[in-house]
Amino acid sequence: MDTMQAAGAVDGRPVRVLVVDDSAVMRQLVPALLREDPRIEVVGTAADAYIARNKIQRLDPDVLTLDVEMPRMDGLSFLRNLMRQHPMPVVMVSSLTEQGASVTLDALASGAVDFIGKPRAEAPEALAAYAAELRAKVLAAAQARVRATGPVRPSGPGTPP
Repeated sequence: MDTMQAAGAVDGRPVRVLVVDDSAVMRQLVPALLREDPRIEVVGTAADAYIARNKIQRLDPDVLTLDVEMPRMDGLSFLRNLMRQHPMPVVMVSSLTEQGASVTLDALASGAVDFIGKPRAEAPEALAAYAAELRAKVLAAAQARVRATGPVRPSGPGTPP
């Protein structure tokens, strides 16, 4: 096993990540922080669950980072649907996902692999520590075994994610 594979890459290639967040700032910041690690490739971003569904089908990411509060469909509802139809490792990235918070427990029970809060406007050292933790969680998530939860429903045009 080579160094890249041992350190979290998938099949010797970088971990492919799709970032889902309604905040334009977060859709720029999270990918920038993830791209600092050569073992991670950000394949795209999505502003809501419906865009994410289409990009998951098209881009086939290894890991999803997912916000909780989004328009049209919240992140927890999307997570539940995703785990029924297309189970994959998900790291929740939200100001609501603090350790012990009920939304965090719901996300983990619904299939999320891990969680991390959103970065706060702090000193550069704090952002660097946050970035390292985010990258570690994404790399660890790529190694997770994720199973479908609940009954699998047929998917197709007109079927919600």
